[in-house]
Amino acid sequence: MRFSEILIWINRLRARYFQQRQFIYLLSGIIGLAVGLSAVVIKNLVHFISSLLTQGLPGDFQSYLYFVFPVIGILLTIFFIRYINKRTVGHGIPGVLYAISKNRGIIRRHNLYSSIITSALTVGFGGSVGLEGPTVATGAAIGSNIGRSLNLSYKEIVLLLACASAGAMSAIFKAPIAAIVFALEVIMVDLTIWSMIPLLIASATAGLTSYLFTGQNVLYTVEITESFTLSNIPYYLMLAIFTGFLSVYFTRVYIFISRIFEENNNIYKRLFIGGGLLGILIFFVPSLYGEGYEVINESLRGDVSHLFANTFYGPFPADSWYVLLLLLLLILLKSIATSLTFAAGGIGGIFAPSLFTGVSAGLFFALLMNRFGADIPVSNFALVGMAGMIAGVIHAPLTAIFLIAELTGGHELFMPLMLASTISYATVRIFEKNSVYTFQLAKRGELMTHDKDKNTLLMMNVSDLIEKNFKKVHPDDTLGDLVKIIKKSKRNIFPVVDDEGYFQGIVKLDEIRNIMFEIDLYEKTSVRELMFMPQYTIGIREPMEEVARKFHDSDRYNIAVVRDGKYVGFVSRAKVFSSYRDMLKEFSDE
Repeated sequence: MRFSEILIWINRLRARYFQQRQFIYLLSGIIGLAVGLSAVVIKNLVHFISSLLTQGLPGDFQSYLYFVFPVIGILLTIFFIRYINKRTVGHGIPGVLYAISKNRGIIRRHNLYSSIITSALTVGFGGSVGLEGPTVATGAAIGSNIGRSLNLSYKEIVLLLACASAGAMSAIFKAPIAAIVFALEVIMVDLTIWSMIPLLIASATAGLTSYLFTGQNVLYTVEITESFTLSNIPYYLMLAIFTGFLSVYFTRVYIFISRIFEENNNIYKRLFIGGGLLGILIFFVPSLYGEGYEVINESLRGDVSHLFANTFYGPFPADSWYVLLLLLLLILLKSIATSLTFAAGGIGGIFAPSLFTGVSAGLFFALLMNRFGADIPVSNFALVGMAGMIAGVIHAPLTAIFLIAELTGGHELFMPLMLASTISYATVRIFEKNSVYTFQLAKRGELMTHDKDKNTLLMMNVSDLIEKNFKKVHPDDTLGDLVKIIKKSKRNIFPVVDDEGYFQGIVKLDEIRNIMFEIDLYEKTSVRELMFMPQYTIGIREPMEEVARKFHDSDRYNIAVVRDGKYVGFVSRAKVFSSYRDMLKEFSDE
């Protein structure tokens, strides 16, 4: 049976047995199952590659291979993208946000498999990134392509994207509640009954699928030996501020390294430089290798042995100051290693590096305070540090609270988790308005927010609103030529365009009405004398929020649209308002 025949059968089934809302519920369950399976595949594929590379190798020899493995993995990723896939593979969540804001929820079909393969190669060979971003990208591609194939509306496709993203987070982290919060906070779907039930179905289905194949154990095990006490609040507040500043550092390092490498168009040169530097970092600090889940679990137990494993400085005395110095070095280098992995051409996610940095920061802080005479539980602060970094780096405090509580089973520490997430997020927002996910989208004016008015404008494009039934005139035409054109036009504005198509200005009918019947001026007066350049024009790719501002400031009913200085058409205030109203209704109507 061909795919088109399957779609016909599904549509007939829908028409006969389901109302539209019930059908969306069914699709959300199917998407949750598919995304859960995708997460299982990607996790097992990474585990298989990693075991194949490192199993049975002696520790000393393994350290030297750590220098080479990440470069090989990123090189294989580049080869797959350039010569097999032949299309760009995004890093996950930014691609989903872009698809929602500017691409009508459309995600190309190759993302159904390309993110899995490229991230497995990157992380399996030791790239210092995570798997959650590619899993979200794969899930979103599943939701997008199912929605498009079944001719669903834009609003329904966006909901399926959110369901797929929630399902991906639920399956990869086994945290179904945090996954729903993530969809609401980061993917920014509206919180309504219409959206909540499909999100619940997708998250639960994906989580159960993950449990079925990988067991019900929590991802990070931590034993809460000391419950939350009020006397530790000052220390939790200091940790929150510390992780907030570390989040600023992480974000700025990521942006700085990304910008430096983006200036170099030679992908192999970027691989050589970025991969080489990454290999050097991992050689000297092996804890930076791969996702780092084992390191996180050791840190949650207060174990610092990973700092010395397979290193040349292992025999050095492990006194507390030496440990603190190595921990601080690990914290500062993790963001660099992650950024280099991306810059060199690797594919992965930010969540795992944020968790890694957070647990190391919490461990460092607790050991430092105890060194100065405090008596605070190391494991608790390591756990809370993870929440602080997620809230700061991802700009998602609610996701951080529920994710860490579900990941670790540390529900007894909800209060310090809330404190750390809130204060860390508030700290980072003073210095960075956008997260590592959104800074590029914000820079291009393509970032969606929880402001429905701005989101509606963001989804509108100038190119869809252009009217071209305006009669053009040449600057060397005479008033007589202009009058002949006026007779054939139903508009009262006439764009002046030269031989090469460049926009020179406009002539308004109201401003020449007093001379247009003076025949003796027909040959003496040129259009160049009558035209004027309006204060405002609109670029073909200009954000609609800026277009709306120009209409407000100019009080004009029509504004010319130009592309690189050349005339394209006009956009009218009435058409912008009409399109805005239709878009708002399509996006938010219950």
